[in-house]
Amino acid sequence: MHLKQSIIIAFCLTTILVAGWEIYWRSTGRTPSINDDKSLWAVERFKVSSATENDVIILGSSRAYFDIQIKTWENEIGKAPIQLASTGSSPLPTFHDIVENTKFKGTVLVGVTPGLLFSTTYPEAFPWARAQSKVDYYANRTYTQKLNHILSIPLQENLVLMSGDEEEWFDDIDLKSLLRSIQIGNRISGPKMPPFRNFGETSIPRNMRMMQKTIQDTAFANSIIRVWHFFGKTAPPPDKDSTMAFFLKDIETFKNRGGNLILVRCPSSGGLRMGENKGLPRKDFWDELISKAQVANYHFEDYPQFKKLICPEESHLSSKDADYFTKELARLLISDGIISKQP
Repeated sequence: MHLKQSIIIAFCLTTILVAGWEIYWRSTGRTPSINDDKSLWAVERFKVSSATENDVIILGSSRAYFDIQIKTWENEIGKAPIQLASTGSSPLPTFHDIVENTKFKGTVLVGVTPGLLFSTTYPEAFPWARAQSKVDYYANRTYTQKLNHILSIPLQENLVLMSGDEEEWFDDIDLKSLLRSIQIGNRISGPKMPPFRNFGETSIPRNMRMMQKTIQDTAFANSIIRVWHFFGKTAPPPDKDSTMAFFLKDIETFKNRGGNLILVRCPSSGGLRMGENKGLPRKDFWDELISKAQVANYHFEDYPQFKKLICPEESHLSSKDADYFTKELARLLISDGIISKQP
């Protein structure tokens, strides 16, 4: 009898505490969002195994993730792309995985963020390791991990307290992140990274859109800009030779088996764009890559409909502009005969 009462009391207390925690975070303006983690990425990666020549895979870093919208692309092309871009990552490990571990010979669109694509081929470096960790997770995931992800999606879609992104945002609310936000003295030597707050919302099928707060709140957008400028000042110099050689080798293999590759330089603006022009000048990086790769390519500065787009935090497009960019890019690809509109 006492055991039954204990179970009932424990259940009631747990329900009250969980409900209180959820209500508290909702009172701060937060809403439920899908976690952009390895499990979600692996779901999209699995689709490659049955993809045909009519399919399109999106690779790249966060610009290709934010700026190419799944539903808008599907409306224009007739079929949704497979979104495998990864925030803060080089696209080279993922493209290498597609080339070496699949027979896919449809279209791969690679978003080129120069500071990441040309960053490194060193396996332990963050831009490389982050993308490679997703590839490795997909290759080694267990049935238990697959089931856990399936069961977690309804909870993620309806409960704010389930938020917990792999990006380790400053404003994440999982226990690990809350503990990490506690600062006791200054235990870090050298420049200290500014608080990096989440500014995107993820939905299924793996689509990222900029939060309205980033567009409407200048102070919030400026906090993200400070992070980009911090990265620009502290990042090691690009390793153009090794990254170019690695990428070109995979490009040649992919082209030889009939694959169609498209390189896209998504918009950036403001001080970040000025820094890119100085540290990663177009003629030395983008133009040289295009000259050697000999594939379809689209640089936002070459098109009047793109060159005046302004990024609220200098690196990614607002949800409205991302829809516009996706629509216009898809129409360009169709009109140029690079891809075909699906019936």
